[in-house]
Amino acid sequence: MSDIDLSALQASLQHLASQGRSALLPALQTAQTVYGYIPTQAVQAISHTLRVPLADIQGVIDFYSLLYDRPTARRVARICTDPVCALRGGDELLSAACEHAGSAPGSPSPDGRLLVEHSTCLGLCEHAPAALVDDQSFANLERQALLDALDGMPDVESRPVRVYGEVDWLTRGCRQGTPTLLESYRQGGGYQGLQKALGLSPSEVIAEIKIAGLVGRGGAAFPTGLKWEGAASTSAAEHYVVCNADESEPGTFKDRVLLEGDPHLVIEGLAIAGYAIRARLGYIYLRGEYPEAFRILNNALQEARQAGLLGENILGSGWSFEIELRRGAGAYICGEETALFESIEGKRGYPRLKPPFPTTHGLFGQPTAINNVETLCNAPLILGAGAAAYRNLGTEKSPGPKLFCVSGDVVRPGVYEVPFGVTLRHLLFDLAGGVAGGHSLQAVLMGGAAGAWATLDQLDIPLAFETLRAAGLPLGSGVVMVFDERRDLRNVLLRLARFFAHESCGKCYPCQMGTQRQVEILARAAAGKALPGDIERLQDVGWTMTDASICGLGQTAASAVLSALKLWPTYFQPGGASYDR
Repeated sequence: MSDIDLSALQASLQHLASQGRSALLPALQTAQTVYGYIPTQAVQAISHTLRVPLADIQGVIDFYSLLYDRPTARRVARICTDPVCALRGGDELLSAACEHAGSAPGSPSPDGRLLVEHSTCLGLCEHAPAALVDDQSFANLERQALLDALDGMPDVESRPVRVYGEVDWLTRGCRQGTPTLLESYRQGGGYQGLQKALGLSPSEVIAEIKIAGLVGRGGAAFPTGLKWEGAASTSAAEHYVVCNADESEPGTFKDRVLLEGDPHLVIEGLAIAGYAIRARLGYIYLRGEYPEAFRILNNALQEARQAGLLGENILGSGWSFEIELRRGAGAYICGEETALFESIEGKRGYPRLKPPFPTTHGLFGQPTAINNVETLCNAPLILGAGAAAYRNLGTEKSPGPKLFCVSGDVVRPGVYEVPFGVTLRHLLFDLAGGVAGGHSLQAVLMGGAAGAWATLDQLDIPLAFETLRAAGLPLGSGVVMVFDERRDLRNVLLRLARFFAHESCGKCYPCQMGTQRQVEILARAAAGKALPGDIERLQDVGWTMTDASICGLGQTAASAVLSALKLWPTYFQPGGASYDR
């Protein structure tokens, strides 16, 4: 074992030492930035400084796909081959990159210059196909552009803004192509919602959120005001607020657009939540594959601190509040709220059994309110315009605006902000331009990888919680993934199944084994080699995962498959044709 210079790492560790184990993930990420991987000597130094056992540190390193405990290559490229990128040639790009490197996926090139890996969704579905090369994302890729990026000679262009819709409450600051800086944000009314909140009592702020009817936009649709009220009602000495920005499910990219386009809206929303539940510290947990958002948020947080919008005695209110930005390291399961807490606390991101719930026993065992990015971005709008104005948008049971992530075989993929209640047909054909290339619509995957399939006879369903629920369709996080008549949906389902199998944390057996079995059966079906009884096997596996898994990953890993089995059972019967497209 050769000696390495630990001086650069030690300087960072001294800054993190007071946080103890909760600083483990930032410490490991710092070590990897310094050395290109996390060498044994660095692990030992981190263990000594943070007082974390070596075995625990190794377990954390092994858990996250973006951390390496051995030398990799001078450049690491991750190429997305999940459904939307696959439609745009993601598989071909992966093959071209491996040929360029002279190695198989996951193996360094013989000269040590390049490591090419398959990646799950990079949250760039409106710009597919996409890749992440070191700490730079690339989108709308063609073969030569990818090879240039692999050789360190990229012709980097800013991604075009693809934000559309009929209202611009949430996305007003996301349409100019550059991040909204503090001065511009305040000129447009930014931080007025926080100013108004500070003139109210915390309970009055919560009451306004409840009157507005805001519910979670991350998929669960739990009433936000009730969540904040539950966290605020405890007598604990410490309360925490957390922004869940670990947006990792295939087809979902709206939170990335908000984070990159209007970061102060996110910060203001989290600050309002912090005031409402009497928190002094908040966390933004950002997925590791969003390097641009990380840089933009860091800058915005510094702007807010310098302007007195974070820190001591905010706006002269006597209330103090700070936000810490944490970057994930490649684990979809950390989008589950309790797994996210475990990650912040310096542990493997395993979900906790519930109850107890986060509002009483959350981060560090204290009352915690955790909301996703879009949910928090609604809070400044509600406080600024008032609950009554907010309820003028949408429907009675689904008030306000909603962001939809439209991708796949559609003319204008992007983020669409519309009032709740517009129809799927209006969204796809009037706003998004219809199916691309003059092709016909086959089906729409609603709600994301854990969603369900909408067919042509469901295009006139209003997009609202109550109407979609009645139709047996999930709103989820707002994913609308479009597939034309050329696409083999069995291949799409196989890619989604591989995603869940790869991301299952393995804590509970139904999910660990069920996701693997689901892949095996769907692989046969996609190849036209289904066996007698495979439909029943998929149903058994799917319902077992749904009923017996600990967390939402396993509980929804079969949702799209079970939906397809109802609609197209012949696709999964023996003798099904094999597609090669």
